[in-house]
Amino acid sequence: MQAILFLITTLLAIFLFYKGTGSHKGILVGCLLWAVWVGIIAATGFFQHTAAALPRMMLLVNLPAIAGIIILYRSLAKKTVHRNMLLAVHVLRIPVEITLYLLFLEKKVPVIMTFEGWNYDIVIGITAALLLLYPSLSGKQVHPLLFRIWNILGLIFLANIVGIAILSAPSPIQHLAFDQPNIAILGFPYTLLPGVVVPLVILSHLLCLRANTNLYIPV
Repeated sequence: MQAILFLITTLLAIFLFYKGTGSHKGILVGCLLWAVWVGIIAATGFFQHTAAALPRMMLLVNLPAIAGIIILYRSLAKKTVHRNMLLAVHVLRIPVEITLYLLFLEKKVPVIMTFEGWNYDIVIGITAALLLLYPSLSGKQVHPLLFRIWNILGLIFLANIVGIAILSAPSPIQHLAFDQPNIAILGFPYTLLPGVVVPLVILSHLLCLRANTNLYIPV
């Protein structure tokens, strides 16, 4: 059940990011093709071979994802972004955290990767929903400084869980959670978390930080 929930979450993240960056079809097609590519490799069990000096996921998912973040960030420099849609991407951190907790119960991720451990990312998801509702409920805009601080905190919280996930996964660089390692991201569909969802979340933060318009922009 959580696999279906996560696949829906991933597709929603792609769609919301596509809408938030001006509905450019190239971004939609590119994200979908990348998701399919990562999913196919993960489904073959390729990432489950963890004895290599450099983790296979790092070479074929993490490093290309970083390159993709840089390319998209620069290519969208002069584009108008719809920050409400990008903010909605962060609301999806709530179902992601629920999925991680369910995976913990199945002994596929360590407790430190959940909201019962060292992962506070669900706070960003909840506050993202509140930021979306605030203008409609109060008739006021969120203060730009508050919004900037929120985005910076979101990036810090995300860096925290990404670091935990990397150091908890079976590999030569594993330093955490040896009793219950992070094995979920080595297989389909959860490889899409570091491969697709996390890069889109990072980009949504960075694009919102760069934007100098009001929080609420009708779509």
